[in-house]
Amino acid sequence: MHDTATTMALHYLVREPKEKTEHPPLLLLLHGYGSNEHDLVDLADELPPQFLILSVRAPHVLGVGSYAWFDIDFSSGKPVNNKEQAEESRLALRQFIDGIALEFNVDKSRVYMLGFSQGAIMSYSIALTYPPLIRGVAALSGRILSEIRSLVEKDKLAPLDIFIGHGTEDTVLRIDFAREAKTYMLSLGIVPEYHEYSIGHSIAQIELTDLLHWFKKIDE
Repeated sequence: MHDTATTMALHYLVREPKEKTEHPPLLLLLHGYGSNEHDLVDLADELPPQFLILSVRAPHVLGVGSYAWFDIDFSSGKPVNNKEQAEESRLALRQFIDGIALEFNVDKSRVYMLGFSQGAIMSYSIALTYPPLIRGVAALSGRILSEIRSLVEKDKLAPLDIFIGHGTEDTVLRIDFAREAKTYMLSLGIVPEYHEYSIGHSIAQIELTDLLHWFKKIDE
């Protein structure tokens, strides 16, 4: 993958499609809190060859090499999200996707997101509030923000493929969040592919295998 940046000031790494087409499908990789655009790049070589893959850096700086889609305040002993920053990131990602679609001449009907932790949170937020911008989301160890649900218009949702993967031993974002996301998706008429794994806040090899099978089913 090579490094670049867009006019929207979101830095990203690029893996060009291994199978060249005039209008490639697009897959965005979104990292978690405190990480960066290099975190998920090891997945790129294992993902389907037809995808143009962009691993995107979150806009808020926490420290050297450490970024977030929104800050989390732990001072009260209970994590409190910065809702304003979460909304800014949601809007920035929308602009980013529009710009990338034009810049790389992608197939706009085949735009996907794969997010881990806070990256999964943002993937849900984009897919549920901007139909039909996103065709599918792989949400790993994430959750759906409560404030996003008020923005979802069920009657306007486009067909959406969802993969939910989560560790039953996750102490950062507990498994209940994945189960709640599944229930919510079903209430919207979306049947997700749902998997629980005996792991903590991480990505297991078996999860990656399941994910690859899912991608092959939805974008052959």
